Amino acid sequence: MNLRKRFKENDTEVDTGPLNDILFILMFFFLIISTLANPNVIKLSNPKAKSDTKAKQSVIVSIDKNRMIHVGQQKIIFDSLESSLRSHINVGDSIKPAVVINADSTVEWRDIVHIMSIAKKLGATTSASVSKQ
Repeated sequence: MNLRKRFKENDTEVDTGPLNDILFILMFFFLIISTLANPNVIKLSNPKAKSDTKAKQSVIVSIDKNRMIHVGQQKIIFDSLESSLRSHINVGDSIKPAVVINADSTVEWRDIVHIMSIAKKLGATTSASVSKQ
C-alpha cells in the first residue's frame, strides 16, 4: 500500500476564455458609444449663398483606336483640335477648366501628349486615362 501523497504538477493556470469574451463585448460597447455621443459639438448657423457655386468646367476628349477624336460628343479632325478646344474652354472664368482625355490602349502616347500640350497652352489642366476597349 502506497501511503505517500501524490503531488500534482502546478495546476495554477487560470482559464481566460470567458474574460476575453467579456473584454471583447466591452470594447464593442465603448466603441459604439464613443461614436454616437460627441460632447464637443458646437452648433453654428452657417451662412447660405444666394447663388449656386460654379461647377468646375471640364471638357472630355476621347480618342479611339482609329485615331478619331471626339470633343464631348462632336467628332473632329486632329488638325482642328485647338480651335475646337478653344471654343469649349472659357479662360476668363475664375475656375481653371480641365480637359479629361480618354484614350484607347492602342493610341500612341505622342497623340495624348500633343492634346495635353494644346490644353496647357489654352490654360487648362489635363488628366488622361487609357483603357482597353
